[in-house]
Amino acid sequence: MSVKRIVLFATLFVGGVLVSCQHESGTPKPRGYYRIDFPKKAYKHYDEVCPYSFDIPVYSKVAPDLSKNAEPCWINVDFPQFNGRIYLTYHQIKGKESLNHLVEDTRKLAFKHTIKATAIDESLIAKPAEHVYGTYYDIDGNTASSLQFYLTDSTRNFIRGALYFKSQPRIDSIKPVLEFIRKDVDRLIGTFKWKK
Repeated sequence: MSVKRIVLFATLFVGGVLVSCQHESGTPKPRGYYRIDFPKKAYKHYDEVCPYSFDIPVYSKVAPDLSKNAEPCWINVDFPQFNGRIYLTYHQIKGKESLNHLVEDTRKLAFKHTIKATAIDESLIAKPAEHVYGTYYDIDGNTASSLQFYLTDSTRNFIRGALYFKSQPRIDSIKPVLEFIRKDVDRLIGTFKWKK
């Protein structure tokens, strides 16, 4: 073997070793999340002994609120597949002062999330034909609750709703599920009726 060939092989070998030993200085890969398979949207009508009715998704479950402070007609709409729950608390209105107090309490509970929220948007709800009025709070950011609302007939009935997930609030990871359930909440509100 000639000296030129030995030098060529040695150069290629050393060059190959140097190229293969380069340290990559890239950024770390983001954390991955599980793929979520969403069920097909389908609804059933919820109409029990309480003074209200509405549509709920077939993949949800309704259960009475069993907390120690729960009152009659307080229910939870659970989404077991997504570890989510809509808490619905019902109150009878006992005069204009009572209504003002309930509306203000709901507003305060929604705005408690301002510490972590990047924005809170309020939308008015008005369905005069069904005597359903209220406010929808869309809460952006890493908050415990991403949406809340109340509905009332302004004279006798008031219900407050709040969606929570049983997980650490990370908007980037719950956003697909939140957007999926938001459509169910919109359907609940859109089909909500007070019983006479």
